[in-house]
Amino acid sequence: MFHIPKNYFQDRLILLLLTVNTFLVGLNSILILLRLDSSKAESYIIQYRANLGVNAFRSGGATTFISFILFSLLIMLITTVLSMRVYSLHRQFAVIILALAALLLIMALFVSNALLVQR
Repeated sequence: MFHIPKNYFQDRLILLLLTVNTFLVGLNSILILLRLDSSKAESYIIQYRANLGVNAFRSGGATTFISFILFSLLIMLITTVLSMRVYSLHRQFAVIILALAALLLIMALFVSNALLVQR
């Protein structure tokens, strides 16, 4: 296991970003799980391809949206570990990593919401 810097969990900005990221992962997970309907097996729109014309929308199952939840959790885990490792080298790098993770989680929230609205 790697060494966690002693001041990492005492830094207020780091704690704020970790809290925001955790909230976004939870919000994304809850919104996806509340909108999924197990009775509709293949009725979700999972892709939009603008170059296909009439067949622009591709349908799929709920497993695609479960993968959005796993993606959010994976992003949270990887960026937290990466920011812990980088914190001892340079604090601002760790802050930037967590801020970019928040941006990525917000985009995942918007994309999953836009796809779930289309059904």
